[in-house]
Amino acid sequence: MTPSAPLTVVFDLDGTLVETAPDLIAALEFTLAAEGVDAPPYEESRDLIGAGARALVERGLKVARREVTPQRMNELHALFLERYAQHIADKSEIYPGCTEALARLASSGAKLAVCTNKVERLALQLLDTLKLTERFDAIVGGDTFATSKPHAEPLLGAIERAGGSPARAVMVGDSSTDVGAAKAAGVPVVVATFGYTSTPARELGGDAVIDHFDELEAAIAGLF
Repeated sequence: MTPSAPLTVVFDLDGTLVETAPDLIAALEFTLAAEGVDAPPYEESRDLIGAGARALVERGLKVARREVTPQRMNELHALFLERYAQHIADKSEIYPGCTEALARLASSGAKLAVCTNKVERLALQLLDTLKLTERFDAIVGGDTFATSKPHAEPLLGAIERAGGSPARAVMVGDSSTDVGAAKAAGVPVVVATFGYTSTPARELGGDAVIDHFDELEAAIAGLF
C-alpha cells in the first residue's frame, strides 16, 4: 500500500467511544443477584469491564468467590445478555469530544472501524441507539470471528472490512486487551486514560496516551 493510502482508525467501544459502565454494571448486579451474591463496589466493577460479557460475569463471580458449573455459567451469561439488551443505553454516554473527533478524522479521509469484545448484535444495538453506526466503515464484535481481542484476528478483520491495511492503521483502546490485539496485529495503539483498566493506562505499553479526544489526531500523527 502506498504512503498516500487512507489511514484506518479502529476503536474499541466500551471505555473508549462510550462510557458504558453504568449499564454494564447494572446488568452485572442483576445477574449476580440471581446467583445470590453481591457485585463488587462500582469502581471495582468498572475495572472488570473490557473482555466481553462472559468475562465480566466470570470476573464478578471470582471477586465474590463463587464457583459455578459450566452450565450455570452459560445460564448467567445468557441472563446478563438479556438484561443488558433491555437497558443497553439507559445511562451510557458518548465520551466528550468523541463525535467531533470522528467527524474530523472522516473529513481527513480516514477509514473508521470498531473492534469490540461486546457481541456484535449488542455492539450494533448500542451504536444504533447512540446514532453512531453510520460513522463507521466496519463494526466487528467479539463473536464476529473465531477469536476475540487480544487475538489479532478481529482487529485485522476490522481493518480489512473497512478497506484499509495494517500498514496504515492504528488501534484506539483503553485496556490490556486492546494493546494486546494491536501488538499481535503489528499495529500501533493509542490508549485512552478514561476507560476501564485495573492497570494504569500509561503502564499498558501503548504507543501513545490521550486524556481526551481532543488529543487524538495529534497522537495519531505522531505515530506516522
